[in-house]
Amino acid sequence: MKKVAIFGKPGSGKSSIAKKLASCTNIPLHLLDTLAYTKDGRLVAAETFKQSHDVILQSDSWIIDGLGPINCFHERIAAADTLIYIDLPYPTCYWFVFKRMIKGLWEAPLGWPAGSSVLKGSIQSFKTLRLCPKFWNEDFKKRIMNLSDSKSIHIISSTAELDRFLSDTKLKSE
Repeated sequence: MKKVAIFGKPGSGKSSIAKKLASCTNIPLHLLDTLAYTKDGRLVAAETFKQSHDVILQSDSWIIDGLGPINCFHERIAAADTLIYIDLPYPTCYWFVFKRMIKGLWEAPLGWPAGSSVLKGSIQSFKTLRLCPKFWNEDFKKRIMNLSDSKSIHIISSTAELDRFLSDTKLKSE
């Protein structure tokens, strides 16, 4: 495990698992939202994002959390040796987005671009969740599983599996 791509629906716990995994493994962590958005919550220029993303992919090891532009996502999937797809049920993701929004009134959520609006970002997450079945679906899961000959694949479908994965990773790194 040297190049890890973590992805899934909004509110699925990507940033939390990425941070814990980076802590356990000492692999550099890159949260895509901090690359993709300015401090006021606007998207950075596509070319600026791509350049930053390419530099990360060329490094020896990384953990990257998030989706980003689809062409960069596919490049990341190809470059990664480990794929972690967090596929929690939709009600859980909606709950986590809501919880993140409420907590965001007091502290910025993990991986949130400094200075950006948690309320606006949460509303966008709710909108994105409505569209997710078009992308995060069984067909996508099959395509990911077809990569298992060349990559380590982890599909996490419940909060219990998420906790177990983190616990197992911590034990392996000690």
